[in-house]
Amino acid sequence: MSGQMIQFKGGDETYEGYLASPGSEKGPGIIVIQEWWGLVGHIKDVADRYAAAGFNVLAPDLYRGKTTDEPDEAGSLMMALHIGETATILARAIETLLSHPSTKGSKVGVVGFCMGGQLSLYAACGNPNIGACIDYYGIHPNAQPALRDLNCPLLGFFAETDAYAGPEQIKPLAEELTLLEKQHEFITYPGTHHAFFNDARPAYNKEAAEDSWNRATKFFNEHLRN
Repeated sequence: MSGQMIQFKGGDETYEGYLASPGSEKGPGIIVIQEWWGLVGHIKDVADRYAAAGFNVLAPDLYRGKTTDEPDEAGSLMMALHIGETATILARAIETLLSHPSTKGSKVGVVGFCMGGQLSLYAACGNPNIGACIDYYGIHPNAQPALRDLNCPLLGFFAETDAYAGPEQIKPLAEELTLLEKQHEFITYPGTHHAFFNDARPAYNKEAAEDSWNRATKFFNEHLRN
């Protein structure tokens, strides 16, 4: 890992996150939001990859130090997440990133995976400091984005076979975004399953992961470098 853990304040609370910076040059800021496993090595690696691509990246620790590799425990941690507090952590993380000396620009991008995908969209709805949003197969039953308040472009990546964020869930979301005239593009990869981007999980699909990565970096470059 090339980044480091940092602390940032939110009122009387102190939060932590993994910061990965682009080196000597400034870059647009990106918030990377964890899966239900927590702030694990894979998420830190994603942050490092975005930093290597020229972005200043912060992955906030939404579980306050807890991680797991057991699905049942991960599900419990996700359901125990307090959405109001999570929104505060994300807002403070964005403020921290925007004020960081390695960040260029007045807005940040957000990208999340699984639980983090839904939280990415949730954060982008109504937060004026977010200029671009990417949702990887997002799910969280308690995070209901106010889509009318989405004021940035949205890019979504989904799996063909997904019990959590499959076509039956994505179609009505796309229809509502279209009805609201919100800028969005959804891509579903044939032959893939939930978590296809995570190279530490059995569902990893190299072709889909690489294609989505190329599209994601292009998307952020288009909307955050101004």
